[in-house]
Amino acid sequence: MDSNLDQIQLPQLNLPHFEPQLLKKDGKLWIFDTLRKKQLVLTPEEWVRQHWINFLSIQLKFPKGLFALEKGLMYNQLLKRTDLVVWDKNGKPYLLIECKAPKVKLTQKTIEQACMYHKELKSPFLIISNGLQHICLSFDPKVEKFTQEKSFPEPPI
Repeated sequence: MDSNLDQIQLPQLNLPHFEPQLLKKDGKLWIFDTLRKKQLVLTPEEWVRQHWINFLSIQLKFPKGLFALEKGLMYNQLLKRTDLVVWDKNGKPYLLIECKAPKVKLTQKTIEQACMYHKELKSPFLIISNGLQHICLSFDPKVEKFTQEKSFPEPPI
């Protein structure tokens, strides 16, 4: 590991701390993604996503085999990519997480963007997070409405 890593300040997030594998290469900082088993360029959004992967799998005991990263979906004839989707054991979307960089404020616009992805996936739960603030919503398909939740969903059964 490069000694220059000690000088890099990564933002503290409002998620449990973990010790990711970091690497400095080609003048960039990389983080090891334990799901894809490869090094990824460490962007602010990736920092948030990796914290969520760790939190869901280690703290909340979500099975890693149910995670999908950057799943492509069509919306208004454009290919969009979700940040993180957790499937249930029947292969249906269970939880959609839209990650933003810590500096990005969670506004109505960011919520609407996540809701567009949700419209295609129709997962029971949606989380929008910049790592500092998290909005957890549950979706009732009968009335097509979201309700804000005070806690995160349990792992799918």
